[in-house]
Amino acid sequence: MKSIKIKIIFIAIYSIIICQNQDNIRFKNSTILDVPDLSFSKNVYSGLDILEQMDFRVLEDKTIIVLTNHTAINKGGKHLIDLLKSYPSIKVKAILELEHGLWGIDDKRNKLIGRDRIDPVHGARIIDLFGKYVYPPKWVFRNADILLVDFQDTGSRYTTYLATLSKVFESASDSKIEVMILDRPNPIRGDIIDGPIPRTEFQSYESYHLLPIRHGMTIGEISILINEMGWIKDLKRVDLTVVPLSNWKRDMWFNKSTLLWKNPIPYIKDELTLLAYTGMDLFRGTNLNIGFGTDKPYLIVGAPWLEINYLLDKLNKLDLKGVRFKPKNYRPRGSLYSKRVPKYDGLSCSGIEIEITNQNEFKPIVTATSIMLLIHKLHPRQFKWETDDYIDKLFGSDILRVIASQHKQPDQLPPHWFKDVNTFMDFRKPYLLYE
Repeated sequence: MKSIKIKIIFIAIYSIIICQNQDNIRFKNSTILDVPDLSFSKNVYSGLDILEQMDFRVLEDKTIIVLTNHTAINKGGKHLIDLLKSYPSIKVKAILELEHGLWGIDDKRNKLIGRDRIDPVHGARIIDLFGKYVYPPKWVFRNADILLVDFQDTGSRYTTYLATLSKVFESASDSKIEVMILDRPNPIRGDIIDGPIPRTEFQSYESYHLLPIRHGMTIGEISILINEMGWIKDLKRVDLTVVPLSNWKRDMWFNKSTLLWKNPIPYIKDELTLLAYTGMDLFRGTNLNIGFGTDKPYLIVGAPWLEINYLLDKLNKLDLKGVRFKPKNYRPRGSLYSKRVPKYDGLSCSGIEIEITNQNEFKPIVTATSIMLLIHKLHPRQFKWETDDYIDKLFGSDILRVIASQHKQPDQLPPHWFKDVNTFMDFRKPYLLYE
């Protein structure tokens, strides 16, 4: 009986190793780290949790660079930077920060030495890769062994995090330094894809790669796709290792993952706001206020000149799923969560508030573009696109503006990206790590 149990355990372990090796065989430039089997647990474990389970052995006696922000926490809420302090053989040379900074709006942990910012835990230089630099200074990678990456992405391509990551990949490729990604869930599910793929002439920091607005991939999966496809400038590749998630399923919302929530960007405070953001962030390309300066950013849209009764009537006739709308009068005032002054700061605005009633049925991009097209039609003189056709960079093409100028019905827009969704669904399959 004992020998049978041993044999079963051996077969299970062997199967895990075979599956992991098969993953590594199918990728030419990327490796999936062999990790402990945690399938006996119901909890989801992030790449950081996994590396901690392994006592950070793969980083022993290494000099590392860390690209991270405030979201890089373990299941107990402890940050990666603090965890590494317990491993004196791991030297943190520099910390690279994304847009919104290392600690979000709370920057008190950093101290200044001259013009330099120093992390007090490791004495490492903090390098701003959004406001100050585009690429890390060349000295950063000198005599370093590994670039360690850990941050929670939003699941939408609007954030600049992927653009910054790609720039760092370029520098890492030039310096021939290994890159290790600690994977985290796609917080708005990994089985739903929506929105257009950007056309090359409209690519920007908000649509840096050829991904739909809602791409349904984890940061580890996207990193593999970028690396294997040569999407880094001049077809550069890096020696990439991904530390995978354990027990995450593609149909999981973040609140089902058992991981602790941290605002992925400062003004997104919960999962429903994040879901709304996937569509409502398009309004940054217009002269509408989308709740900045209130306690409900991305859940309100309004302006002093907006007539809401007719708008609500037209919206309700569209019978959009998973959402309802109600009138909202408000006065936006400068926000702690954004350095930008909100549109119509201090002015009385009339608007509508979005209430997501069923997040499985709610379609954020369809909802946002429907509201936008109706307002454009209702207020042709007051409604304005932001300068330099910024909406095209957010949307990924000029088709939204074209549809608006032709005064077409909102339901005529989504068919323009259905082919993109189906194409990307097939294209991404080889790079998916999770079922």
